[in-house]
Amino acid sequence: MSIESLLTTKVIEAVKQCYDADVDKDKVQLQATRKEFAGDLTVVVFPFTRFSKKSPEETGKELGGYLKQHIEEIKDYNVVKGFLNIEISAAYWLGVLNEVAQDPKYGYVHENSGHSYMIEYSSPNTNKPLHLGHIRNNLLGWSVSEIQKANGHEVRMVNLVNDRGIHICKSMIAWKKFANGATPESTGTKGDHFVGDYYVRFDKEYKAEIKALMEKEGMEEEEAKKKAPILLEAQEMLRKWEAGDEETVSLWRTMNDWVLKGFDETYRLMGVGFDKVYFESQTYKKGRDIVLKGLADGVLYRKETGSVWADLTGDGLDHKLLLRDDGTSVYMTQDIGTAYERFNEFDMDEMIYVVGNEQNYHFQVLSLICGKLGFPWADKIKHLSYGMVELPEGKMKSREGTVVDADDLIADMVATAREMSQELGKLDGCTEEEANDISRMVGLGALKYFILKVDPKKTMLFNPRESIDFNGNTGPFIQYTHARIRSVLRKAAEAGIEYKGRVSGIELLPEEIELVKMLSDYPAVVASAGESYSPAVIGAYVYDLSKLFNSYYHDHSILHEEKEKVRRIRLQLAEQTARVIRSGMWLMGIEVPDRM
Repeated sequence: MSIESLLTTKVIEAVKQCYDADVDKDKVQLQATRKEFAGDLTVVVFPFTRFSKKSPEETGKELGGYLKQHIEEIKDYNVVKGFLNIEISAAYWLGVLNEVAQDPKYGYVHENSGHSYMIEYSSPNTNKPLHLGHIRNNLLGWSVSEIQKANGHEVRMVNLVNDRGIHICKSMIAWKKFANGATPESTGTKGDHFVGDYYVRFDKEYKAEIKALMEKEGMEEEEAKKKAPILLEAQEMLRKWEAGDEETVSLWRTMNDWVLKGFDETYRLMGVGFDKVYFESQTYKKGRDIVLKGLADGVLYRKETGSVWADLTGDGLDHKLLLRDDGTSVYMTQDIGTAYERFNEFDMDEMIYVVGNEQNYHFQVLSLICGKLGFPWADKIKHLSYGMVELPEGKMKSREGTVVDADDLIADMVATAREMSQELGKLDGCTEEEANDISRMVGLGALKYFILKVDPKKTMLFNPRESIDFNGNTGPFIQYTHARIRSVLRKAAEAGIEYKGRVSGIELLPEEIELVKMLSDYPAVVASAGESYSPAVIGAYVYDLSKLFNSYYHDHSILHEEKEKVRRIRLQLAEQTARVIRSGMWLMGIEVPDRM
């Protein structure tokens, strides 16, 4: 039992014994003692004065006396107004350190919670390569999945590839018109980049045609947008694709394969993966069938033009299109079909979609429509909404080719990490292979930490150079702290210094107690990150732990400490700090080097 749980139980007991009153667990308020007062944990006394009929100070003293008498872990207590400050004994914190050392998966829930999630992330379109926005999506989805696993939940990590629709046809039309048979192999271009170039080319040609129609035909801009020949060709191609036209489907398969191979390479670089990959091309028909059944059942309605809609005005929203006039599907239709297949395939408590906040309305509508269609799992649909990633220059636009490419960014981060590490002497004495490995870890660690340390709900400004600083709240700072500790432990091993096993019979310094207290918080931090779906909670904790250890390391010798018991304690503290740093960083998908 944790000291918090023990204290809560004994406070309830103390109120009963002292004042013959029963109080609920949620009435016991515990908080960390403020730094200006002596103590570790503080009990808020005010709720109990109604039972004691005494002042807060007197009530606090009576409860403190009872607790000290009945909890051997309490060293002392003091009362400041209505706050009872409890000081926990050093022996207790020494026991906590021993428990941390003996638990190989410290911080993780060891029993299955019985709760299951499916978490969808990435969800790329097969008409362009992954970019900086996709990086935040993938890193967030992967990290949230691992954090939920650490909390004992069953998690299926899935990807839904958007491999059909008008945007895909735009790349296909541009390739047919302008490629002259070129392929990724013939041009030496990565497949997703190759196809993405034709998506950009389509937009260029489309704009040129709009301008020509406005100037030569005198059309208004909106009319020109609808009548541009290249757009009409793309729309016709979509109709052919949905009708199963052999030539169209063959080209679609070829270009999709080019892109998917490119995606796999980028996922490998990012260090993310999936338990299952779904394709919209395989689920949109189910969505259309469900919509048509909803139409037949009177849940949905058809306009005179032939399109099918859901009326959501009774829910405070508007009317939502589900099938176009020509019978082709929209994103919502596809998501209905995919959700149906998933909930029939797996028994899960929540289906979490990791998607940017510009889609908040979409997922609100998805859940509403599924509910109207009679699906019992409609309220299990959850949207993990996150803010966009912006650059100093502003927002990115894929069709205009102004995005920060994921592959280029990762390569630049690794190259910058190599350059800065060499300048600071972090790679001195490393082999070329070690230097490459460290540069990769530091570059990717900088990128991942900079993105994940921000609360998912917030829009963030990405600054590559700032992210790779070895000082401050950065991935490299935390990685270097871990490498520093591992260096100390290696030297201890080389010197034959033994420090493993339980330690007892020694007083811990206040700074050492602070470190143990922080290590003891780790399971609660993992739980909090799971409840809030926020890797930023882990990031803030690991950064604070690294700062605290560096301060301790600066003020106290470890290897050169002459007292054998003291040296053992300090080496144990160092080792457990490194373990927790490694564990926390892993939950953010970040590797930590053993040497730098």
